[in-house]
Amino acid sequence: MSQEVQKLDIKKLLKSVVAYKASDLHLVANSEPQIRRDGRLVALNLPVLDGDMITDMAYSLLSEKQKKDFEEFNELDFAIMIPDVGRFRSNYYKTMGDIACAFRIIPTDIPSLDDLNAKKIFKELVKREKGLILVTGPTGSGKSTTLAAMLNEINETEKKHVITVEDPVEFVHKNKKSLFSQRNVGTDTNGFHTALKYALRQDPDVILIGEMRDKETIGAALTAAETGHLVFGTLHTNSAPQTINRIIDVFGGDEQPQVRAQLSTSLIAVISQALIPRIGGGRIAAQELLVVNPAIANLIREDKVHQLYSQMQLNQQSTSMTTQTQEIIEFLRKKIISKENAIGFSNRPEELIKMIEGL
Repeated sequence: MSQEVQKLDIKKLLKSVVAYKASDLHLVANSEPQIRRDGRLVALNLPVLDGDMITDMAYSLLSEKQKKDFEEFNELDFAIMIPDVGRFRSNYYKTMGDIACAFRIIPTDIPSLDDLNAKKIFKELVKREKGLILVTGPTGSGKSTTLAAMLNEINETEKKHVITVEDPVEFVHKNKKSLFSQRNVGTDTNGFHTALKYALRQDPDVILIGEMRDKETIGAALTAAETGHLVFGTLHTNSAPQTINRIIDVFGGDEQPQVRAQLSTSLIAVISQALIPRIGGGRIAAQELLVVNPAIANLIREDKVHQLYSQMQLNQQSTSMTTQTQEIIEFLRKKIISKENAIGFSNRPEELIKMIEGL
């Protein structure tokens, strides 16, 4: 191992993420450190790392318990605040026998909905007393940021008890008007389903579920939304109709009618988003928004999810709904994104191409 490599310091590498306005840092053996800027990986002009070097850097951030957990399961998720650098969501894993690391920066300043140029209806949605609001999209699509801004709106305007269950806790909210109880899966609770089971006894008004991963968690979220709580959750789905299908398909055939009925009465909205590179740098969120009204609820209850998309396109000025294709077309008109990226990030590329041809 060269002296130059020995001088590499994990905190300095994480500082480079901030300095380059990147989102992620990757440390993988037999590669130089790489960062992700505007959605694309960029190698730093540094020496190639080996497994021992990554192990030394990675372990310097861990407690003894975290080291034991990683050595037992070969996987570790945690969040860490490094003074004078920033807060990061971290994942350690093994690749070909060596440790590898992925760090994602978490802004310490929580954005407002206005900062995100969010649609006006978002402020109305978070004022609901009960129901389920889902924010969906692929990994790295800004779901956590959108949710943080929505919870921040509640924090600034409502006196509520907000419980978040995350793996790990990302944005740390300071109590303003609301009271926050933020729980890390693994250290504060054994799992999402367990935390939700007991959350109902902790007098919450609002519950955030970091990820609705399984049938038990989804079922508990629906129950919480039905019993007078405002519930926020995430799924890795690319569109609003796909999100509803995913939830229903998690359950067995004999349970699906009940789940459809629950969704039709408790679902408030689905926000599906993708972050698309801007021309000239940075990224912008293209959001598809489904807001449940009597017509949408009826389609869900009657197992006609395939008709949701066309329903979303009707009377949009009064419903506030929008499709991702419409958002992308607007970005193209304003020359915010390229045609190539528009098609590449679209959840309905064939529809988008036809609309582009008609411009």
